[in-house]
Amino acid sequence: AARTSAGLLDITAFSRYEVTGPNAAAWLDQVFACKLPKPGRATLAPMLGENGKLKGDLTILNWGDGSFWIMGSYYLRQWHMRWFEGQAMEGATVRDISDIVGGFGLVGPKSREILQSLTHQDLSAMPFMACQTVDVGLIRARVARMSVSGEMGFEINCGALEHATLRKILLAAGADHGLREIGFNAVLSLRLEKSFGIWSREFTQGYTPGETGMDRFIGWDKPAFTGRDAALKERANSSGRVLVTLQVAATDADASGYEPVWHAGKLVGFVTSGGYGHTVGKSLAMAMVDRGLSAPGTQLSTHIVGQEVAATVIPPSPSDPTG
Repeated sequence: AARTSAGLLDITAFSRYEVTGPNAAAWLDQVFACKLPKPGRATLAPMLGENGKLKGDLTILNWGDGSFWIMGSYYLRQWHMRWFEGQAMEGATVRDISDIVGGFGLVGPKSREILQSLTHQDLSAMPFMACQTVDVGLIRARVARMSVSGEMGFEINCGALEHATLRKILLAAGADHGLREIGFNAVLSLRLEKSFGIWSREFTQGYTPGETGMDRFIGWDKPAFTGRDAALKERANSSGRVLVTLQVAATDADASGYEPVWHAGKLVGFVTSGGYGHTVGKSLAMAMVDRGLSAPGTQLSTHIVGQEVAATVIPPSPSDPTG
């Protein structure tokens, strides 16, 4: 449904932090390694420790009214809030709003058509990674055009007490368009087919931007941000390992994570996550491997439930590689 019509994903389990105050932008610019998004825009936002390793794989949304949101993993809320508070700045207030805001991800090629039927605003004028306030039926929602599925999609955020109503509105609007409710195991398949990593799998505080590909989101010309010196050092000396996408010759089971990756009998890496790509009809995995073995076509192997199987490095995004 998410690839051919539309899928509806409950995204209440994302953390959300509101950043306000005259120094909100200055604080964000210090804490995050990315360039800040312009008003009405969102951006992927790597957050680094002083050692240059990842502290978070988050998203910053600039609502254009002086307020910003940070979105990330719900289960890391206290950990991230301690990190935020440790870098407090006068004139910037960070508030955890995760328990008072919920929402849904509406994804798929018919997602805009479905959402457009519920609002008077022209969604065709809303480009990728834009964010704005949208009236969805009688609900005034905070909407961003982005999706972890790799398809066209919208993240629709509402008050927690409006959550059930928003679900009913969206399901009714999508009934004639093939809308189906989907869960995070569907998202696993969708994201693997786009080579999209997630926190605790492809991104952890033990990995660096250069290893994970998050370095492409760093604002290298920023004069200062937490972890800048260490990140510049890694940039000058390429990391020894990198993330790759694998096509696995699995039989009746898929990789799930932390399986060893071998080359000519030598341990050269490990799987970070894996699953079945239902669109491409192949068993897929993402893995951290030695940089010298990261070129597409490289023949490797891994063990799945004790059975050694072939694993071939393939180009990123096996589903719709041109985006």
